[in-house]
Amino acid sequence: MKRWWQRSALAENELFVSSLSSVLAIVIGLLFGFLLMVVVSPSESIQGFRIILTGGFNDGLLSVGSMIVFATPLIFTGLSVAFAYRTGLFNIGASGQLMMGALAATAVGVPQWWRYEGELRIAMDNPFLQLGSWHWVAALLAALLAGALWGLIPGVLKAYFNVNEVVATIMLNYIAMFVNSLVITRYLFNSLIGRAFSVVPTALFPRMGMENIFTDGLRSSQANVSFFIAIFFVIVIYFVLNYTVFGYELKAVGFNRDAARYAGMNAKRNLMLSMMISGGLAGMGGASLYLFAGRNLDPVLQILPQGFDGIAIALLGLGSPIGVFFAGMFFSSLKVGGQFLQLLSFRIEIIDIIISVVIYLAALSLILNRLVLYVLKREKQ
Repeated sequence: MKRWWQRSALAENELFVSSLSSVLAIVIGLLFGFLLMVVVSPSESIQGFRIILTGGFNDGLLSVGSMIVFATPLIFTGLSVAFAYRTGLFNIGASGQLMMGALAATAVGVPQWWRYEGELRIAMDNPFLQLGSWHWVAALLAALLAGALWGLIPGVLKAYFNVNEVVATIMLNYIAMFVNSLVITRYLFNSLIGRAFSVVPTALFPRMGMENIFTDGLRSSQANVSFFIAIFFVIVIYFVLNYTVFGYELKAVGFNRDAARYAGMNAKRNLMLSMMISGGLAGMGGASLYLFAGRNLDPVLQILPQGFDGIAIALLGLGSPIGVFFAGMFFSSLKVGGQFLQLLSFRIEIIDIIISVVIYLAALSLILNRLVLYVLKREKQ
């Protein structure tokens, strides 16, 4: 009798092989984490592994809400990297675009700015306060626009000067870091807390009653509408890439720019648009990271890691918008579960090690693909 994979011709199904490779990366990463916990504390290893597997469900709906909050910026940045990748570009600059989006959203949302007359610093009211209930929408759009403009820079360099987008976006990450520090300390700084001013309530993402759902009766999570906005863009990007002429042209330019130009497509315009859309998605990730209570931009010289996490999520999600969503939720579940590991004798860094192993294996997807193909085709060969 033929084996099930021979009957179904799964060995020739590229999506199945790639998906199995991602699952294999996750399984190996989890097993590596379990072995590490056995070495650290054998008596608690099984309980600790169960905590990791249950992840964001360890504390009921409250931890589910925390998982949603943590996953939202990861979904945005993963979607940003995946979109650029599907159009033939490797956007390493999602962190910089996210930081510029966070800066723009905060600038729109704070109660006041500083202006200067010589050396004299004078407070002035933020004119966006007059928007009322639309204030948070303006902050989100500002983040989208800032990220898109920051993504346009490497797009122009690539389209007109053939500058490698990897080099350009890496450099722009550092420029974004310094721009953030400069703007915060000079125009948005609150000396009482040593960070940017707190965003006013009208600029925070509406919670839409989610605080009454994701709660344990005493505490409630910061889950808000940004999660549904992320889902909306996952659907939109999936539709654009797979069912529109515009998406087809973007992918065609990515596969072969010369052939696309010969077919009458505007390759330069599509390259710039691709990077703009990718940057805009990352910029909204920055807004989702700071437009809720208790978050303030800090002027420290540090690149936010969520953009780099987005690269791993895009790899693990196979570059598909739907895959990015599930990969983002998986990473978030691991992170939230890692916090509960501290109830035992484990340190939270174990979760970072597991995620690192998964990332490395996801990056080595070609090797895993060959391994899966070898297993599936062994008898046939």
